[in-house]
Amino acid sequence: MNIQRKHLNLILALQHAETLADVAQQLNLTPSALSHQLSDLEKRIGMPVVNRKARPLRLTAVGERLRDTAHNITPRFERLEQDLTRIVGGDGGRLNLAIECHSCYLWLLPTLDQFRRQWQGVELDISSGFSFDGLRGLAEGDLDLVITADPEPLNGISYIPLFQYEAQLIMPLEHPLTQVEVIEPAMLRDQTLIIYPVPHRKLDIFSLFLNPANVEPAQVRQCELTVMMVALVASGRGLCVLPNWAADEYTDRSYVTARSLGSTGVYNTLHAAVREESLQQGFLQDFLFLAKDLPFSTLKGIARPA
Repeated sequence: MNIQRKHLNLILALQHAETLADVAQQLNLTPSALSHQLSDLEKRIGMPVVNRKARPLRLTAVGERLRDTAHNITPRFERLEQDLTRIVGGDGGRLNLAIECHSCYLWLLPTLDQFRRQWQGVELDISSGFSFDGLRGLAEGDLDLVITADPEPLNGISYIPLFQYEAQLIMPLEHPLTQVEVIEPAMLRDQTLIIYPVPHRKLDIFSLFLNPANVEPAQVRQCELTVMMVALVASGRGLCVLPNWAADEYTDRSYVTARSLGSTGVYNTLHAAVREESLQQGFLQDFLFLAKDLPFSTLKGIARPA
């Protein structure tokens, strides 16, 4: 049947017109061109869409059905054209991001706020959860950017380093390990470790500290919320590991205490993962610039990546 947008525009013009001449004037068509377009539409459908002899013109049942559809579809066409114009001009698009660093939301808020002000035409969305694989979603095109501290080699994916942080052990104020000069992996063998519900390989405490020493904690307890994790630590239910900038909020109020891991500390780098094909988009470049720059004015204890 192949109904085209011009046919929907025609139906919308017909619904309130007195005569076909009025419709031709409204659509900037000659009477001959209008007649040809109307005949073409009715031929495609196989039925009349308007009673030409009525004054004002009256849509048939088929014409009314087309009118209802036109009211729904035509605004979408207009929004699509506006969006495409913004994208071509570099002022619009989509940025669907996910965060694998589960204590990252607070530091990201200033970046999101500034980006919103600078790119109002970009549709910004955040995917969250512990069960999905953000990097796989990025590679498959479901996501446009992933914040991660665990880069994996994937074809077509680039990792832009944002900042370096220290992973610190969070303990109750009176915990015996607060008296130890250097915390070694073996010291956590008899401890309960409270972690986010993600694979151990994605957690700094395992990948960078315990696994290289072939050490497992006595128990592992999962918790989805950072604030609840710290509350459990403060009540003596176990220990956890947080980035130093995230721990500051709780250590500054003397809810818990934080210590470095090992003699030199455990450090990791937060990255923004993007598809290589997207790197030329202006709004994505600006988001990366903000994500690399703003944290240094809002977070303590972070460093520029090497």
